[in-house]
Amino acid sequence: MAESNRPTRTGRVASNKMQKTIVVEVGVIKRHPIYQRNIRRTSRLKAHDEENTCNVGDVVKVELTRPLSKEKHWRLVEILEHAPQLTPVE
Repeated sequence: MAESNRPTRTGRVASNKMQKTIVVEVGVIKRHPIYQRNIRRTSRLKAHDEENTCNVGDVVKVELTRPLSKEKHWRLVEILEHAPQLTPVE
């Protein structure tokens, strides 16, 4: 598969409650231009997950694509890291 020139983002899955859609939180740290302090910003992207393979907490890579719905403009490329599974306490 050829490498794509489309923008990609890496983030953590915040929600997978919709069918074939995940919400990915992408964080960025910027320097304030006047006060020179680090500022943490988070954006939430809706991405297409065709097989519903992602779980909450997974680290994923998403790629910009054509608009798939009103708010969904990204698609899942790969799962970089799976979230640890919690076992219920009896």
